[in-house]
Amino acid sequence: MRFCISLAYNGTRYNGWQIQPNAVSVQETIEKELSKVLQEQISLVGAGRTDTGVHASCYFAHFDINQQFDTKDIVYKLNKMLPPDIVINSIHEVSNEYHARFGAKSRTYIYTLTTVKNPFTIETAWLYPYKIDLELMNKAAAVLMNYMDFTSFSKLHTDVANNNCTITSAKWEQVGNTITFTITANRFLRNMVRSITGTLLDVGQGKITIEDFEKIIESKNRQNAGQSIPAHGLCLVDISY
Repeated sequence: MRFCISLAYNGTRYNGWQIQPNAVSVQETIEKELSKVLQEQISLVGAGRTDTGVHASCYFAHFDINQQFDTKDIVYKLNKMLPPDIVINSIHEVSNEYHARFGAKSRTYIYTLTTVKNPFTIETAWLYPYKIDLELMNKAAAVLMNYMDFTSFSKLHTDVANNNCTITSAKWEQVGNTITFTITANRFLRNMVRSITGTLLDVGQGKITIEDFEKIIESKNRQNAGQSIPAHGLCLVDISY
């Protein structure tokens, strides 16, 4: 039997979702407690990697097990055992064809900036007190939909077959002192959202033009793009299947 877990986490203390040697990950933390409550070694398959320090308000994983159990009781027990920066929203049985990673049709991230110092958002928003042109940044963001190869915004030497992604929306908005960049695509490369956001901020500050932004994409060279901005402002907010 296959079960899906819906969860959310603050990624500040974790080296991303995926298990890795000599580092604490969200996956490892949940697997450890889930294995205890189900009294069986459980391996989770997540919807994808998130980088060190990145958050997820919406995340899914699946696991296989040959026993029935009270899902609500397990959710209750898990939430008592897990640290306060991870929450399990639900566990429910799914078909054996369901796959948390390969079944996902799209993912949506939001990068959050704050224009003023705010002690209550230090883990979830990047302080960016500079004047930027949001209208110009939105025009540049619209250019992303014209391309598929985003090598220029990918971390180097990753183990993926190609750097092609289909971006379906990308938009900047400001409400009060909070500025957000929301982007949706079928898949994302490592560091992709943070490097795109950093390069678009260069457009907003007038450091580069929209034409320069297009040339950066077409160059397929990571060295031409802007900085990969801090991870703590990034949050995975939606996954569609």
